[in-house]
Amino acid sequence: MSFPSALPASRVPDPMAAPALRWGLLGTGWIAQRFIESVRAHTTQEIAAVGSRSQESADRFAADWRIPTAHGSYEALVNDPSLDVIYVATPHNLHAAHAEMALSAGRNVLVEKPMVLSHADGVRLAELALARGLFLAEALWTYFLPKFDVLDQILTSGALGEIKSVHTEYGEYFTRDHRIFDPALAGGPLNDLGTYPVSLLTRLLGVPEKVLGLAQMDESGVQGQLSVILADARGNQGTMSTTLYGITPTNAAIVGTKGTVRFGSEFNLPGPFRVISADGGTVLDYVEPAGRHFDGLFYEAAEVARCIAAGLTETPKRPLTDTLDMLATMDAIRAALAPGA
Repeated sequence: MSFPSALPASRVPDPMAAPALRWGLLGTGWIAQRFIESVRAHTTQEIAAVGSRSQESADRFAADWRIPTAHGSYEALVNDPSLDVIYVATPHNLHAAHAEMALSAGRNVLVEKPMVLSHADGVRLAELALARGLFLAEALWTYFLPKFDVLDQILTSGALGEIKSVHTEYGEYFTRDHRIFDPALAGGPLNDLGTYPVSLLTRLLGVPEKVLGLAQMDESGVQGQLSVILADARGNQGTMSTTLYGITPTNAAIVGTKGTVRFGSEFNLPGPFRVISADGGTVLDYVEPAGRHFDGLFYEAAEVARCIAAGLTETPKRPLTDTLDMLATMDAIRAALAPGA
């Protein structure tokens, strides 16, 4: 096809029009709080209950965030028959057990990224959800944003040609008391920051045929930073660097034989991007203010509500095959970074 003369419009429906479901929050950390703020401001979804490890903790969180029902255990939360969906927002190493608990109780589930810590665990959860006819999705909110719907249309149309290389990076600064420096909580950059670039690389290049990488261990016992290069069967390449030691541009570039995509702000957040023809003769701009979690988490909640109300068991915005491919890629990265690899 010829290079487009204009960008397509986003097809993401109005989040306020999504059917209102009753949500139960499994976990009371930072991301659960951001989820509440964003969803309440931009949708009609109801944050109906919260579950924590103790009644005291649940009561305190419920009072702080004006949530009607507080359950003093995760088991009580997932067994609350009034809830339509459970949002699992506990630390990475607990996702598998908590998502399985919710699915086993007959609940639809949205689980924070990464959904689990291995491809094998991902397959097990996906099979459980399928067997029970329940909705399951990974809350990698980037792919629910309008900007990524526009980008998906560009990619699907073939306007960029064959994707030859994808360059990604993501760095943030964290204080030493943050859970990301705790090995017992699956700390380090890969399971947290790295899910964004790794998911983009896998989405565009597939599960890699080859992975090369280097990691620097931190004194805490987690990897402090790492860099990898991935290659598909045709030799097309993807690069990723991620660090806990400081703020980086968190940018990306997608290079195809017919065109290139460059992002005007953090690639994984709301914000602008530019599509440039290979000869530089055509430049198309997606214009959107740069945003943060408050400006985007509600899109995933609205999509989940639409899918569950329609009787779907997964979302085309983040299908389980995409999640499983990302988990397979992360397994391959871990293997490449292992001592003696």
